[in-house]
Amino acid sequence: MDPLSQGVLGGVAAQQISSKRSRVAALLLGWLAGMVADLDVLIKSNTDPLLFLEYHRNFTHALIFIPVGALLCAGLFQWIFKAWFGRLELSFRQVYAFCFAGYATHALLDACTTYGTQLLWPFSDARIAWNTVSVVDPLFTLPLLLFLVLSVIKRSRRWASASALYAFSYLGLGWVQHERAFDIAQKLANDRGHSAQQLEVKPSFANVLVWKSVYEHQGQYFVDAVRVGISGRIYPGVSVDKLDLSRHFPSLDLQSQQALDVERFRWFSNNYLALDPDNAQRIIDVRYSLIPNQVAGMWGITLDSNAQPSQHVTWNSDRPKGAKAKEQAGHLWAMILGK
Repeated sequence: MDPLSQGVLGGVAAQQISSKRSRVAALLLGWLAGMVADLDVLIKSNTDPLLFLEYHRNFTHALIFIPVGALLCAGLFQWIFKAWFGRLELSFRQVYAFCFAGYATHALLDACTTYGTQLLWPFSDARIAWNTVSVVDPLFTLPLLLFLVLSVIKRSRRWASASALYAFSYLGLGWVQHERAFDIAQKLANDRGHSAQQLEVKPSFANVLVWKSVYEHQGQYFVDAVRVGISGRIYPGVSVDKLDLSRHFPSLDLQSQQALDVERFRWFSNNYLALDPDNAQRIIDVRYSLIPNQVAGMWGITLDSNAQPSQHVTWNSDRPKGAKAKEQAGHLWAMILGK
């Protein structure tokens, strides 16, 4: 989830265990602790472009790491408060409790999104994704922020409780919408006479109305959009061949670093890999595109047919910019409105 949402939800969680006097401190500590887990983005390498994929949402996001992460936050933030303000009218136990509440929300909120979070590390490297909310969703974040501000201004637990209730309600709505979208996508595949494998539905950018549906059938991925309002509506999409290294890259040495990098990207992408329609050397994750019924990889890896055995692939992102971004945003907005 985006840093603002993580901070807001961390502050909401900490406020549930705060007193009237500690409301502001709980907000600040919970907010900061709610964002700290994403410092794993600093783990990267100039020589290995995929290292960050392995460590983002890794150990810092594991359930077993929450007490450790909260302890590190509490020690650091208590020291900072004392250094800057001379004193902190909270015991270390209170500081730790607020940090624990904030830190604990981070991985769970990330697991509600679509990228996958290693909640069970080190016992499993499975990337858990419940696919119930977009990584950026103003209808989730902004009301929470409003409730949070009111709870501090009015020093009222009622507003703090309202913020928690709203968070649970919105995520619950996302789960209901997910199940409705899944049923529609499953019926669509059945109507086509397809035996859908790996069927997934994911919320499109910044809403829980329009969902991207991806499933595999006979070596192809079929990509469509489903709008789940009062009734369901389908925006038919496209299909693309599933990546087959032996067919698409017959000369690739399977012992080379590039082949190993493809497998690392396959793990990150839960095997939803295909060739970029515009670049036969680029492998993309078909699950992500701004327009949900299109195949337009927002990121991917590019292979070099002349690479040395130890040479890594190239990582690249391809997010629309300028007029193209405006056009695609308008297209998505039309879908959200049901046009």
